[in-house]
Amino acid sequence: MDERETAQAIEAAAADWVARLDRADDPADRARLDAWLAGDVRRRGAFFRAQAAYAMLDRASVLRGGQVESAPAGIGAPAGEDHTRDGGDGGDRPADAHAPAPGGFPRRRMLWGGAAAAGLATLGIGWMFRGEGEQHIETAIGEIRRVPLDDGSLAAVNTRTSLAVSLKPELRRITLDSGEAWFQVAKDRTRPFVVEAGDVRVRAVGTAFSVRRTDAGAEVRVTEGVVEVWRVGDEGDARRVSAGSAAMVDIAAQAPPMVAARDDIDRALSWRTGQLILDGDSVAEAAAEFNRYNRVQLRVADDALGREKMIGRFRTNEPDAFARAVAGLMGARVETAPDLILLSRD
Repeated sequence: MDERETAQAIEAAAADWVARLDRADDPADRARLDAWLAGDVRRRGAFFRAQAAYAMLDRASVLRGGQVESAPAGIGAPAGEDHTRDGGDGGDRPADAHAPAPGGFPRRRMLWGGAAAAGLATLGIGWMFRGEGEQHIETAIGEIRRVPLDDGSLAAVNTRTSLAVSLKPELRRITLDSGEAWFQVAKDRTRPFVVEAGDVRVRAVGTAFSVRRTDAGAEVRVTEGVVEVWRVGDEGDARRVSAGSAAMVDIAAQAPPMVAARDDIDRALSWRTGQLILDGDSVAEAAAEFNRYNRVQLRVADDALGREKMIGRFRTNEPDAFARAVAGLMGARVETAPDLILLSRD
């Protein structure tokens, strides 16, 4: 994998591949695409997001002047709902939205290259596909999905998460590449259920637990039953974590996983219902949590304000409501920009 290749470059290349294959499905191009996808794990996700966004240009977008002006009203909206806007001529889209452009290509193809990055960001599409023996799931910023797995288990997948599911006769393996997910595991004593988050491993048979991958390692919270947690190479230091408890695993530390006897599981996992529950969290900590779910980012410009404690319940997609609460309770000043809410004190 070339670490110098940015996410933006991958998204742009994926959009180009989708448009190229739509123009002419050439076997040689297919072979080159397979080689490109194999070169970086991020590329496969980008390619499927590009496919989804490209299809949406025909089904639910209004194109005017080379820009995507509308998108699905909500992530996960029912298939078939009309999310287009009035094009100003009495119809749902401009009359020439799909008229052939010079050279014989439909207009959507001509617009795709320039609008690809904006379109992907606007649509905010999460994706799921099945490879050979695997199910891949990815969520966009602010998206929370509940996905049934083929073994009868259920996965609740938090914002900006990427994972792969492999269900084999002898083992059920989840590879958590980034983000956080909660699993309600169907009982099957012949097939352990193992989540891999970098060098952290979590094993269960029939239980319910969450795993959040972090820069330091992973956080594990158990809502039902018992799981075992360990680091790769330290299997002898595996720790059992029971319902109502949490384990924090630091891959750089020599100590075994740290298990907290009592953790506020319901509060920590309130994201499953689209909420953030604050109970003594600092303003800075709360702002960081909101920023996981929203393109509009909260910034706390005053250190003393950032240390103030908050109690409250908010929707994950309402950073503005949080900012108003901080202003009302703590006399903070709120300044807004298109993608920023700045909190400070005069």
